[in-house]
Amino acid sequence: MPHYFTNDYVKSEERIIEVIIKNNKLKFYVDNGVFSKKGLDFGTRTLLENIDIDRIKGEILDFGCGYGPIGIFIKKTTNANIDMIDVNERALNLAKKNAELNNVKVNIFKSDIYENINKKYDFIVTNPPIRVGKKILYQILFKANNYLKENGELWLVVNKNSGAKSLIKDLETTYDVTIVKKNKGFYIICAKKR
Repeated sequence: MPHYFTNDYVKSEERIIEVIIKNNKLKFYVDNGVFSKKGLDFGTRTLLENIDIDRIKGEILDFGCGYGPIGIFIKKTTNANIDMIDVNERALNLAKKNAELNNVKVNIFKSDIYENINKKYDFIVTNPPIRVGKKILYQILFKANNYLKENGELWLVVNKNSGAKSLIKDLETTYDVTIVKKNKGFYIICAKKR
């Protein structure tokens, strides 16, 4: 598979998957060249099942939205304003189709890290692209602090095998970190702006 961030693609083979998250039935177009094309990945599912959805309000950023499960689920279950960003064109096109398919109004646009972000958020939610490497991953997670409102929160999922413990220790230098849930090696982390 071509590297996710090059926007060079293997042949498109779009299909629709159905998922149920917290009793919400959603449908998504998925495709080759986009993360988790076979169905909702376990990390994202664990994040969405454990995020404190009753507290989610205001301005929300779904960072690295892929085909859109995080932002679309949050919009379906809250009154929040949702921005969804990705660098992958195919992912963005799928996310737009999926917002329409699930009858939600969200703002979806291209951004390489935070280059096209010009406001602050109450919550940034992400299943971050671990494979980009530590340097870019840390730009994503630590620059998020600049785009959070006072007392804003960064919610993320990371696998134990992808360096979760050292990542948590590093996040604690900038944020007040809570491990919300551990499930089959996946850590759900809330990093609150100080």
